[in-house]
Formats: sequence, structure tokens, C-alpha cells
Amino acid sequence: MRLSFIGLVERWAPASLRPRLARFAAIGDSILTGRDDRAVAQRMALIAFAIRIVSAVIAYLSQVVLARWMGDFEYGVYVVVWVGAVIIGGLACLGIQTAVVRFVPEYAARNDMALLRGIVIGSRAHGLATATLIAAIGLAGIALFRDQIASYYVMPLYLAAICVPMLAIGEIQDGLARGFNWADLALGPTFIIRPLLIIAFTFLAFEMGALPDATTAMGAAIVATYLTSLLQMAALAYRTRRVVPPGLRRYSSLTWLAVAFPIFLVEGFFNLLTNVDILIVGQLRAPEEVAVYFAAVKTLALVHFVYFAVRAGTMQRFSQYYASGDRARFEATVRDSLHWTFWPSIAAVLVLLVCGRFLLSLFGESFVSGFPLIFVFSIGLLVRASIGPAESILTMAGEQRVCAAVYAGTFLVNLILNYSLIPHFGLMGAAVATSLALGLETLAVYLAVRWRLKLRCSIFHVLGSRGTITLAARQGEQA
Repeated sequence: MRLSFIGLVERWAPASLRPRLARFAAIGDSILTGRDDRAVAQRMALIAFAIRIVSAVIAYLSQVVLARWMGDFEYGVYVVVWVGAVIIGGLACLGIQTAVVRFVPEYAARNDMALLRGIVIGSRAHGLATATLIAAIGLAGIALFRDQIASYYVMPLYLAAICVPMLAIGEIQDGLARGFNWADLALGPTFIIRPLLIIAFTFLAFEMGALPDATTAMGAAIVATYLTSLLQMAALAYRTRRVVPPGLRRYSSLTWLAVAFPIFLVEGFFNLLTNVDILIVGQLRAPEEVAVYFAAVKTLALVHFVYFAVRAGTMQRFSQYYASGDRARFEATVRDSLHWTFWPSIAAVLVLLVCGRFLLSLFGESFVSGFPLIFVFSIGLLVRASIGPAESILTMAGEQRVCAAVYAGTFLVNLILNYSLIPHFGLMGAAVATSLALGLETLAVYLAVRWRLKLRCSIFHVLGSRGTITLAARQGEQA
């Protein structure tokens, strides 16, 4: 037996409402059980969004608990170090974590099992090697320059470096699972299991007499990250054996690296663009202020999750349709992604503007001072949501270099704005700088998609031109 929305409507809905509700029920059934590509993409996006909603609650509550346990100062130290570790863990993959999202469906469509087996193993070997090297360099750098680092950051930074290799492996395994359309395996370990384990191990450490500080929390994060990545590795191996028959492996390392490196630039500048404000606030302001700023950022995570969910559900479709030359399906997926990103983002922002003060108060009374930041952040996030996952469209269409150039320029502007505004306006300066950078990024990515792919990738064009987003078609209508 399976759930059927149409069956529920026919059985329980009043007769006068059945015709109207049946149309929506049919859409629900299509998303839930449909086998066509659009239904799979919708299901991936919904699963991703559901997991991120659950993870948002878990992550938010875990940050509230950590802030309560450690206090403003130690929590601020932990935030700076953990965010830095996550960024470096993503960068240490050198782009392979996103390249596999492109290559896995491509090799599966071509039935090239040798290359598919090769990239499943080779991607993780590549990530582990580069991440371990980067972690070793980081450890050496901390040892050499520890006199120039604030004493309360030194030990947490050492522990963060140890965490980097498994953070990188987790990123790559997320990409492999997304390539196979396994949204639960891609998102569940990183966004549900790991935060729960961090809280559990931190609590156990405190119960055993450890100090309630950033060092203890980072130690718990190491254990949680390694355990999560190893469990995900075992689950991925089990599922892969069911869809990829055993046999010879073939490696195309040069091709993978050639595609991955521009993606590394895109992902690297994107991660820096979205997190550099936290790092600069950590450099220029006291840990207590970092804690308030990070709490405001985490409160807005629901809006980010909408974008992330749509991106997770559509990236492989962009790659598949563009590579096969199926322009109609490619453009239909772009239109869907715009709707799926923009409208839920508006709803999420409205909810957070109403509930934001209460949510911040959960961290502690001092955190409520960050509520005005939410208004400023919301403007930038809604502007960004208006173009959907446009940078993924560029990347999956082979335009990584253009996307990397856009992000590099935007990152530099963000850096300059943060260093210019934070000394004069504090946390509000960081929020304004970040929102302005998001606006600039939105305009630049939109123009890049229009220039390279001849698409008007904006929700406003979809609404104002009967869904037409192809630039050439629109020009033909005007002629």
C-alpha cells in the first residue's frame, strides 16, 4: 500500500470541493510517486528541504544549547573556529565534491560503469590526500605563528585542523549521493546526525568534568565528524553495490581535475563570500559580538535552506539536459527552480521577521540585540532568491570559469565592504556589507547567465513574459 492524495480526496473531501482538490492531489501524487525527471527533481528538492528543515531545528537548538552551556565568550570562539574548519574542509576537496554531481549521472546515462566505479573511489582518495596535506600545513602554521594568535584560539584551531580531512570526505560523499539521487544519504549525515552527535559528545564531556569551553566543544566535533563520515561511507558503499555492478575501475583524473578546478574556484569564492563576514567579525570584534552575529545568521538559515534544497534537487538535471541538448527540459527545469526558490524564501523571511526576536532570545537575553540584523540580511537573501540556483546552471553547463570570475570579484567587494564598515558600524556594518555583496552577486550572475546561455534567469521575467526565459525567443517576439 502507498499514500495517495487523490484517494484521500475521493474518500474524505466534501463533494463540492473534490474537483478543485483533485487537481492539487494529482500534483502531490506525481511528486510522491512519479518516475519522470521533473517528478524526481521535485521529490529530491522536497526531501532536501524537509531534511534541511529538520536539520535547521536540530542545528538551531544545538547552537542554543552550546551558547547556554559555554556562555557568550567561549561560544564566540567556537563559532569562529568551527566556521573556519567547515570552510577549509570544503575548499580542501578542490572542487571534486561538486564535479561528481556532474560526472555520476553522466557516466550512468552512458552506462560507463568502469568510469563510474572509478570516480566513486577516486574522488574520495583525492579528497583525503589533499585535505590531509592542507591539515598538516595548517598545524604547522599554527605552531609557527601561535604567538600572533589570541591564546584562546590556539588549541581550538589545532583541533579544527584535525577535523578537516573528515569534513572533506563528508563533502565528497554528499556529492556522490546527490549524483545518485539519494537525497537522504546526501543530507542526513551532515545536517542531522553530525549536529546531534556534537551535542551528545559535548554533553558527555561536560558530565565527565571537562571545562565548558571551545576546546571541549571542538574535541566533541572531531569525534562526531569522524564517526558521521565513516557511517556515511559504509551506507554509500552498501547502496552503490546495489546499482553499480562490480568490475574494473577506470580513472580519468586529468578530466576530473580539469572540470573540478574551476568549480573549486566557484565553490571556494562562494563559501568565502557567504562566511567571510563571520571570520572578519571574529577578527575585528570581541567573541561576545561574534556570538550575537552568528546567532542572527543561524536564525536566517531557513531561507538559505530553500535555496540549498532546490540546488540539491536540480543540479544533476541541469547537467543532464544541457549535455544531451534537451533545451526544452533544460529551460523548464530553470523555470521550476526559480519558482521553487523565490516563493518559499518569501514565506520563510516573513516567518523569521515575526518570530526572530523570540528565536534569538533562546540563546540568551544579550542575543536579542542582533534582531535588527535580520531585516538587513533578509533584503539581500530575497534579492538573491530571485535568480534561483543560477550559479549551478552556469557550473553544470560548463561555464565554471565565468562563475568563478563573478564570485572572485564579488568576494573582493565583500571583503572591502566588511573591512570598511565593521570598524565604524560594528555588526550592522557587517550585515550591510553582506547584503550589498549579495545584491552585486545576484546582478553579476544574472548577467553571466544571460550572456553565456541566452537565458533571462529571473523570477520577474518568468512572471512578466508568460514564462518565456529564452532571450532569443523574446527578441523574436519583439521583432
